Amino acid sequence: MMRKREFYSLVGPSMLVMVGLLLVPLYLTVKWSFQDVDYGSPGQFVGLDNYARAFTDPRFGHALLFTAGLTLVVTAVLLVGGYVLAAMINRLGRMRPVVLGILLISYVIPQVVGATMFSWLFDQNFGGVVNLAVSWVTGEDVLWFVEAWPNRIMVALNVIWSMLPFATLIMLAGLQGVSQDVLEAAQLDGAGPVRTHWSIIIPSIRGVIGFVGLISIMDILRVFDNLVPLSPQAVQLGNESLMLYIFNIAFQDGGQDLGLGSALSVLTIVVIVIMLYPFLRDVVKEARQQ
Repeated sequence: MMRKREFYSLVGPSMLVMVGLLLVPLYLTVKWSFQDVDYGSPGQFVGLDNYARAFTDPRFGHALLFTAGLTLVVTAVLLVGGYVLAAMINRLGRMRPVVLGILLISYVIPQVVGATMFSWLFDQNFGGVVNLAVSWVTGEDVLWFVEAWPNRIMVALNVIWSMLPFATLIMLAGLQGVSQDVLEAAQLDGAGPVRTHWSIIIPSIRGVIGFVGLISIMDILRVFDNLVPLSPQAVQLGNESLMLYIFNIAFQDGGQDLGLGSALSVLTIVVIVIMLYPFLRDVVKEARQQ
């Protein structure tokens, strides 16, 4: 049995790091959200003015809609595509490690580097393979970087490309944990492949699917790096993510408004909690049933 002194000596450093890196910044963010803060000087209390400014800023609405839409679409694609890919890879033999290795390349590449490489597929200055293919099929040139919807499609494709390996890998681990006896019993009862997946396998790994959805939502809501090379005109196109919008307001646009940036950060946390609630509820239910 571990003594209390040993427990606190092992857990204490981690708790101090968590307090220093999480709770203190969170406290300051909430505090500054109610203040008019200039760099290098104490803030002045302004009440809810920063929140009122946030809600009346059209850019905040555009950033919220863009981020929420991107999150919903990409998460759905990741859950469906990740499961399908995992089911296909699970049927492989010796080629499974090779396929997984190739698949994980896009996941381990830093996001700015990966997004830059991905943008070359759509930029005719670097060959633009995708751009040439689309132009050949449609007979029209698509302006991926200066038109709103083409740019949104390109950003969504890049996020899917970078996150799909993670979803696939986690679901593959879940599929390998499904009992073979149950699958054989389903085959003996005459269940086809679709019915087996829908009625047996998916319910068996519901917790894994919920975990993938949870992590995917958190990552997509924090999209920032991808937009730097993929959407250089994000402000003009209305394709700012919440993270990019906060960065521009607090640090980039010349105003350096920490008060408004902090209020936007608090509102972003609220949005994240709201969007994560269905998955958190399912995860809690799954844990209680075990």
